[in-house]
Amino acid sequence: MTLSYRFPCDDASLRDRTPGVACGATQKRWVLAASIMGSSLAFVDGTVVNIALPAIQNELRASVYQAQWVIESYALLLAALLLVGGALGDRLGRRRVFMLGVVIFAVASIACAFSRTVQQLIAARAVQGVGAALLVPGSLALISACFPEDERGRAFGTWAAFSGITSAIGPLLGGYLVDRLSWAWAFAVNVPLAVMVLAITWARVPESLRPQSAGRLDVGGAVLATAGLGGLVFFFTEAPARGWGAPAVLLALAIGVVALVAFFLVERVRAAPMLPLGLLRNRNFAAANLLTLLLYAALGGGLFYLPLNLIQVQGLTATAAGAALLPFILIMFVLSRWAGGLVDRRGARAPLIIGPLIAAAGFALLALPGRESSYWNGFLPGVAVLGLGMAIAVAPLTTTVMQSVAADDVGTASGVNNALSRVAGVLAIAVFGSLMAAVFEPRLHAAVAGTGMPADLALAILQQRDRLAAIELPAGTAEAVAQAARAAVQDAFVAGYRWIMACSAALALASAAVAAAWLDDTDLR
Repeated sequence: MTLSYRFPCDDASLRDRTPGVACGATQKRWVLAASIMGSSLAFVDGTVVNIALPAIQNELRASVYQAQWVIESYALLLAALLLVGGALGDRLGRRRVFMLGVVIFAVASIACAFSRTVQQLIAARAVQGVGAALLVPGSLALISACFPEDERGRAFGTWAAFSGITSAIGPLLGGYLVDRLSWAWAFAVNVPLAVMVLAITWARVPESLRPQSAGRLDVGGAVLATAGLGGLVFFFTEAPARGWGAPAVLLALAIGVVALVAFFLVERVRAAPMLPLGLLRNRNFAAANLLTLLLYAALGGGLFYLPLNLIQVQGLTATAAGAALLPFILIMFVLSRWAGGLVDRRGARAPLIIGPLIAAAGFALLALPGRESSYWNGFLPGVAVLGLGMAIAVAPLTTTVMQSVAADDVGTASGVNNALSRVAGVLAIAVFGSLMAAVFEPRLHAAVAGTGMPADLALAILQQRDRLAAIELPAGTAEAVAQAARAAVQDAFVAGYRWIMACSAALALASAAVAAAWLDDTDLR
């Protein structure tokens, strides 16, 4: 299929370019720079907020379920609207929509920084999700529009590698700001990067859009997707606190199920659906997206609880907790470009089997540390092995998704895949929260009863059970009693944490099985 993009390129060498080669060498570098920095806004924000979450929980007096909503409100809107963001870029121009997303994200980051209650922060995070839904699919679609097929594997590998580097800097900088200033600076740090992205995109990135793409946007589909995902997330997040049989919880479940069923029914008959169900009949596209759902559920759910363990149980500072994931990101940086090139030479099936298998081993290693484990012996091996597995898998997975569809559908394909990766994280955090509560609360009750602590102290601890390892002891508690109480709380948290890491390992194994059973390399070399 021949592309008919209209680029404001003034390089004479582009006049007789072959189909699909949209830009010259200089423009390709600028497109990569803008895409990497734009994607990094969303990626860095996710990792920084995980590091800042304990400080947010303490300063805003938030329960763990409110802390989950700080993550979930952003991820929910991002996941539900990514498909709209990809389709909007195809129709109105990928550069234009990408820049709009960056502006919304920057303004919402300022609102996050000035939030004074957890409710204000949750609302601002939701607006951030809207901005991210416009910029994330656009970043990959700009690369696909500018690079010919035989260069995309390495281009996506470069994108993954340098996005990893910025994601490494983010937690370190964010942790430092949390320790030295305030958690608010973890959001404010987004603004200078957003200004740089806008300047580069405005001056150097060419516009592209999908020919004959004037159809109406699927607003109804977006509303149904948001309602469906929101209902399920509310159900799993709030049920442990409100009770599984609470009317609001059951109503949320009913709304979520009905809305998702309605979403798929509506998408079948839409002339221009948000989720083109025909794409799912493509074997490689369907397999890659199922693999994405499983692998990113493991990653999103597992990495939500790892910083909580490091800070609230192991006693690391926010800066140290940010540095703890540095080996993961550095390994991805070193190997992602090489892994992307593997697809061009040998196909994607092998790395998409091997990578998730190694990631599963990393999660299994992360399940081993106890309450007083050293980072170097307890956590570093799992972090490094997980980074190796993801480095082998991420670039081939992205390339598989983008090369399994026609060139005109790359924006929509990017939106679908990014939406699924976010949906995976949203649902995993919600479901893992229920799992954590199911393990933590009985363990805490048993530990409190077994230590023989005073009744008033036991009551104070149990009343804060929704704060997990952030439970605070009453002032004036004797040191010996306080040590036993803290150990009881932390042991209960570690028990739940181990179950979560085991489930993450199982999800990664399932994603490897999907690649082995269904992925076909024929069209990906």
